[in-house]
Amino acid sequence: MSRVALVTGGSGGIAPGIVQRLVADGWQVFITARRAEPLEAAARQLGARAITSDATDAQSVLELARQVGGIDLLVNVAASSTPIGGAIETVNVDALVGDLDTKVGGYLRYIQAFVPGMRQRGGGAIVNIGGLTGRSSDTLSGLRNAAISHFTRVLGDQLGPDGIRVNTIHPGIVASPHLVELFGEMAHERGVTAAQVEAEFVAQVPTRRVIDPAEIGDLVVFLAGHAGRSINGESIALDGGYSRGIYL
Repeated sequence: MSRVALVTGGSGGIAPGIVQRLVADGWQVFITARRAEPLEAAARQLGARAITSDATDAQSVLELARQVGGIDLLVNVAASSTPIGGAIETVNVDALVGDLDTKVGGYLRYIQAFVPGMRQRGGGAIVNIGGLTGRSSDTLSGLRNAAISHFTRVLGDQLGPDGIRVNTIHPGIVASPHLVELFGEMAHERGVTAAQVEAEFVAQVPTRRVIDPAEIGDLVVFLAGHAGRSINGESIALDGGYSRGIYL
């Protein structure tokens, strides 16, 4: 029986690098996102199958599960790329709640929809993509990543006895269109080049390099495979040592 994976938020950001690595490892991969055109373009390029869904709509997610059928691996990536922060007096609470609903609520909706099929197939793996803001106070939207670490531990306890392992990856500075846009905006504000901004960030990383999205895919493949069979409920930073906290 072929190994089947679903990657949410599959049309952009770091997701294509994850999909590429899964396909290379022999997985049959479905990708999903809200907008059909970029999703289908990504599927053609990556050798995946595209089915649209909306992470904020439970019925849409359940319909996706009906169309896809059983899977062995769920990789939750879908999220808003706009951070929410600033002074607490001016924070748009509705926007913050919407951000949480897209990522935290969305991840849980996909998990609810696909876990029954995973149980029927005898187990599987869920990998949630978080973010280092969940381990810092840099921006209020880090709430979503802290929440993901929390429910990853809870679900690891609940689903582990069914042979379903749940883990979170917190990526560091990853090469992506969003990162290029961010560096460009920062460079414009400061009157410097984007290359200078990137160099400043890279200088803070002990390994002195930006992460390739395929490296996240490598870790996903490891966590989903036999070698990762005893890793469950964990939040793992893939950041070249950029986050220097000690988490016991």
